[in-house]
Amino acid sequence: MSGCATGPQANPRDPLEPMNRQIFGFNDVLDNAVVKPVAKAYTKVVPSLVRQGVTNFFSNLGEVWSTANNVLQFKGREAAESWMRFTINSVFGLGGVFDLATDMGLERHKEDFGQTLGVWGVASGPYLVLPLFGPSTFRDTAALPIDMQGNMLNAVPHSGDRDRLTGLNLVDSRANLLRATAVLEDAALDKYTFTRDFYLQLRRSEIYDGNPPDLPVPDAPK
Repeated sequence: MSGCATGPQANPRDPLEPMNRQIFGFNDVLDNAVVKPVAKAYTKVVPSLVRQGVTNFFSNLGEVWSTANNVLQFKGREAAESWMRFTINSVFGLGGVFDLATDMGLERHKEDFGQTLGVWGVASGPYLVLPLFGPSTFRDTAALPIDMQGNMLNAVPHSGDRDRLTGLNLVDSRANLLRATAVLEDAALDKYTFTRDFYLQLRRSEIYDGNPPDLPVPDAPK
């Protein structure tokens, strides 16, 4: 597998593959040693109804940043729906614990600043694996500090409470991915390649709202 990381068979979207694989391996070891066991314990101890409420709560906080990015992308209807979702769930859903907006037919339009840059025409650049954060691109990495500033958890005044909520969000997010990662580990011959290709396809789909144009077909070797 490592032989494909350089030379004529190297993926043009991943010129840093040798380094990325090393960081991917580090993240995988850390996940298996710490994050995944905590997430599994979380699913065993916390009832599913409570876990769903936690997921809804953090998703609701994200609606504010989605609203801002929809505005920056000139998506008026999506921005209005994102803000309505936040208002309805915050007021009538006990701070977002209950997702009443979805039951009312209001779709979630999750957006981040990396997607906004993509809509503005900024190229994704090479694939990049970040320590702890995982899959990214040069564009998404440049957008990461802005996205972190847009995180509503920053509005929590007490640093201890903010850190605990951040940790809970991390554990809950990882718990929601347990089934998907189990399928990945069983099905993928090369977890790195599968994760990379899935991430790049997903981000491209998100930027084009699920309707990405066809990629150009590379010229046949002469």
